[in-house]
Amino acid sequence: MDQLKTEEVLTLPISGMSCAACSARVEKGLSKMPGVIEAGVNLALEKGTVTYDPTRVTPGDIISKIRDIGYEVPEDNVELLISGMTCAACSARVEKKLLSLPGVREAAVNLATGRAMVRFIPGLITVNKLKQAVDALGYKACRAADISRDEEGLARQKEIRLQIARFVLALVLSLPLLMMMFTEAIGWHNFMLSPVLQLALATPVQFIAGWQFYRGAYHALKTGGANMDVLVALGTSTAYFYSLVSVLAGWRVFYFESAAVVITLILLGKLLEAVAKGKTSEAIKKLMGLQAKTARVIRNGIEEDVPVEEVEVGDVVLVRPGERIPVDGVIIEGVSSVDESMLTGESVPVDKVPGDDVVGASVNKQGSFTFRATRVGEDTALAQIIRMVEAAQGSKAPIQRLADRVSAVFVPLVIVIALITFAGWYMSGAGFTAALIKMTAVLVIACPCALGLATPTAIMVGTGVGAEKGILIKGGEHLERAGRINTVVLDKTGTITRGEPSVTDVLVLPGFNERELLAAVAAGERKSEHPVGQAVVSYAVAGGVMSDAEVTEFQAVPGKGIRFKMGDREWQVGNEEMAKAQGINIEKVLPDKNRWEEEGKTVMLAVSNSRLAGMIAVADTIKEHANEAISRLKDLGLDVYMLTGDQARTARAIAKQVGITDVIAGVLPENKAQEVTKLKEAGKVVAMVGDGINDAPALATADVGMAIGTGTDVAMESASITLIRGDLRAIVHAVKLSRQTLKKIRQNLFWAFFYNVIGIPLAAFGVLTPVMAGAAMAFSSVSVVTNSLLLKRYNPER
Repeated sequence: MDQLKTEEVLTLPISGMSCAACSARVEKGLSKMPGVIEAGVNLALEKGTVTYDPTRVTPGDIISKIRDIGYEVPEDNVELLISGMTCAACSARVEKKLLSLPGVREAAVNLATGRAMVRFIPGLITVNKLKQAVDALGYKACRAADISRDEEGLARQKEIRLQIARFVLALVLSLPLLMMMFTEAIGWHNFMLSPVLQLALATPVQFIAGWQFYRGAYHALKTGGANMDVLVALGTSTAYFYSLVSVLAGWRVFYFESAAVVITLILLGKLLEAVAKGKTSEAIKKLMGLQAKTARVIRNGIEEDVPVEEVEVGDVVLVRPGERIPVDGVIIEGVSSVDESMLTGESVPVDKVPGDDVVGASVNKQGSFTFRATRVGEDTALAQIIRMVEAAQGSKAPIQRLADRVSAVFVPLVIVIALITFAGWYMSGAGFTAALIKMTAVLVIACPCALGLATPTAIMVGTGVGAEKGILIKGGEHLERAGRINTVVLDKTGTITRGEPSVTDVLVLPGFNERELLAAVAAGERKSEHPVGQAVVSYAVAGGVMSDAEVTEFQAVPGKGIRFKMGDREWQVGNEEMAKAQGINIEKVLPDKNRWEEEGKTVMLAVSNSRLAGMIAVADTIKEHANEAISRLKDLGLDVYMLTGDQARTARAIAKQVGITDVIAGVLPENKAQEVTKLKEAGKVVAMVGDGINDAPALATADVGMAIGTGTDVAMESASITLIRGDLRAIVHAVKLSRQTLKKIRQNLFWAFFYNVIGIPLAAFGVLTPVMAGAAMAFSSVSVVTNSLLLKRYNPER
């Protein structure tokens, strides 16, 4: 009989194709692969459909082939909300399952937030398949984007109310049993409940209040796993069913109170944990609460109040004193001062005039003004900050890997230890009952919850506190690395200095006059984006010497200057290197040039028709608090470098003003990343701080990239941490907060491990009863979350 032919069809997105030749090339390359039966590529849809034999070729091979040909298979990201996870073993199982699915590239499951961040290839798997895989484990998954924040908050409140109801039921029914246990312990035997009454009180606690543990244990065991629910269900069921048999057999030995009180204590721990976990995400709630609900829009000359969601880009919006600015925009008319502390952490209001940017959710303090909306809805700065903080709080730090590895084997190991405990006590002659109780105590005290909460709760609080202080940390990995840096590299312009230089000196050589020189240089620099050139333009405009003559053949020479024609003259304006390339002798101006550069000024040489026409000196002012910030960075034990494209003499002059001794000068924009790489290769853990587009490669190359938020979006996108304020002290705060958060994570992991390492042997050797074990278990998770919440007290000035 012929062997059945196996075929599968794979549809993949393919990016980077620009013409029919591209699609034909991909199609041809795929068709030649062994195991590929048929391949078709649609250029318009940017998709490829491949029929293949799965016994000879895999989807991964097909994707690799597409990339080898020179095109890309785009990946997508989805955030899933997962309910039903109770401990680190649960989150580890969900993560392992997601990672095992074809097409899933990365998955990180956060127990504290109940979220999973998944990166996947759309053609290989769908979001529905991801959800189904999680649901099959006994949990419930949904796409976070499908649930509004209000609905998520309501669901969390509903879960807390349910936990309260379970705990109250368990408490009310357990109190008589607890009282009986207490009176018996002190030798009073008058308050002994009848066995039937004990059974009647304990049964609802076991199977109504404690049903969640049975349900969780069932789903875990059904899929070949084990979690905290398995331990609780096993431990309390052992005590309950032994007591039930004792009632039926008339043995007169009961442990109903142990089972009921243990469940009550664990429910109390779960309730406190849920409430505390809610507090870890208060930063998000505060940020969301800042959003304005309505906006006063002027349309066709008529003012009308509209929901903020209906504001469109280009709308003119009126803001009166005391009102919250609804969206981002640029002031058209009016002056005021605006409280931007919600964004920057800076309490001093900022003066605003026409042309200045305003940010949605900041508060107008004084005058009325109108502004034109530039970013609305999910594009506003506040919305972007909320998304960044949410992503950070759902991320996983590398330090958590140890806890993940332990969690994977923890529950099965505990069950083995519990069985050994039972066998040991029983064979030593302690009797079946005593051995059973010791085994129950081991099962109950072992709690992987603390391990699962140790890292994510600290990250949630740390990133939330950072957001409130104007420090946006992208995720746990970046936060952990920031806590370990030993070297800070500061870009000069826009980071150490204000990035707003002004003309300080002008030297004109014979044959030229100052007005002619300034007019020509300003006309050329008007086509340049360089801040030094723009300073000359501003100076010429203020002096009324701007020329209307046409500038042609303009060319910017990176790291050197500019070239252009104006009338019948050719001009070169730039540094000494550009002048020397033209064969210009600068000896006559060298003394003045050297003196200016020693004063920290940037000197521009102007050459006209191969003759030196003069020099213009431009100085950038040092930012306020720069000296203090750099001194505090050194106090933290950090090496501080300044990186700049300026010549060494100018760079050293600026560095001297702020107390920096290590200077890397004369670096072209494209070589900044190389300088960072050199420091890393020397064994340093490097943080790069910058604000410009040309800093983006260096920010991405550094162990930690810090973007000054007053800079460009490109720099912020490349950075690990965004400092919304231009104040350099924010770097100090970011490092201190990262170190403090890392310290909390280490403390949490230590206590989580220490608790189990000490608690399990104490239970095994009979020192702890099941009730004591239950109380300890409940306390462990709450203590870890509470310790993380102490980060809220972080004061950057201490």
